[in-house]
Amino acid sequence: MNAEQVSGRQSVSRVLVSDQPIDGAALTQEVADDASGATVLFLGTVRDHSPGKAGVTHLEYEAYRELVETKISEVVAEAGGQWSIKRSAVEHRIGRVDVGGVSVGVAVSSAHRADAFGAARYIIDELKARAPIWKKEHWDGGDEWSQGA
Repeated sequence: MNAEQVSGRQSVSRVLVSDQPIDGAALTQEVADDASGATVLFLGTVRDHSPGKAGVTHLEYEAYRELVETKISEVVAEAGGQWSIKRSAVEHRIGRVDVGGVSVGVAVSSAHRADAFGAARYIIDELKARAPIWKKEHWDGGDEWSQGA
């Protein structure tokens, strides 16, 4: 696994793109900090449908790991410039993720909840908009590639 360390106003940050399952509890524990009064965890999960398509069975993600980790690291650094973050960890899956599985995890700790919520929302929104990740939706009777996390 390749992790990218990021520094800014936050004390510790880690970004990882991997074919391994994402463990939300481990992400939460990783960002724990005695000076933090808030921890926010966002988990993006695969649902059984998408617009116009019922019966989604799984998604398949592809990405150039180093480039995606760099892009996500930039987003995390930007978040650290806007909100007071103690620690953050971001993981995104590549490969097959079945319905109900976690495809992306963002964990942020901060002294105050407003900073933790703001930073976590910014990170996931910008990650989805800017990270070059392709997904292939598989549903009953077909599949289709699209860009977007």
